[in-house]
Amino acid sequence: MQKNTVYDYKNHAADLHSNVPPDWYVRSMKENLLQRYWHNRRFQEVKKLVEPTGGYILDIGSADGTFTKVILDRSGASKVVGIDVLEKSVLFAKKRFARSKKMSFKTGDAHALPFTNNEFDGVFCLETMEHVEDPDKVIKEASRVLKKNGYMIVLVPSENWLFRFIVWPLWTLWRGKIWKDTHLHQFKADQLISYLEKGGFKVCQNQKFLLGMLQAIKVEKQ
Repeated sequence: MQKNTVYDYKNHAADLHSNVPPDWYVRSMKENLLQRYWHNRRFQEVKKLVEPTGGYILDIGSADGTFTKVILDRSGASKVVGIDVLEKSVLFAKKRFARSKKMSFKTGDAHALPFTNNEFDGVFCLETMEHVEDPDKVIKEASRVLKKNGYMIVLVPSENWLFRFIVWPLWTLWRGKIWKDTHLHQFKADQLISYLEKGGFKVCQNQKFLLGMLQAIKVEKQ
């Protein structure tokens, strides 16, 4: 029964995101000025929260590996593994970073992470939580694979009025139409903090940027 449930999570997510090109982020940053600005701001803000470590880091929702590389460079980790439900994105990332001995990518489901308990020193979940079906389950899985006192950084749209009623509707009518209906959750106010605290995490930092449209939260496993 559990295997079927996990299978449904993974395949439903893959179906929802089936129109996303495998090289979406790297190509978008080259071709589109607004996306380049948006993503560079993401990089800058998340970098402020990253702790230098020689350890092992997990990137949930790694897509084409663009942000995974930023995580590796900023953290100095001995290895970063990216996981994503889209096999075509994983294959692209593997090919793109084939020469890197410190990065690897695999297809998998955030609701049932294919890793052992207490395996990672850090976990990143960047603009991914809004796409999963069961945030509680994903947070519990992240806690399970994270070492005690390890940290996690979560980045989500804050769903303020500007993002929810202007930016996102316009974006999904234009270049971002491939993302239409892929946001399964809207984290209003400090709703995500409640999820994280319920999952056994202590909030260390909570900040919003890009006119309050993005929220980055850093937590520690208790």
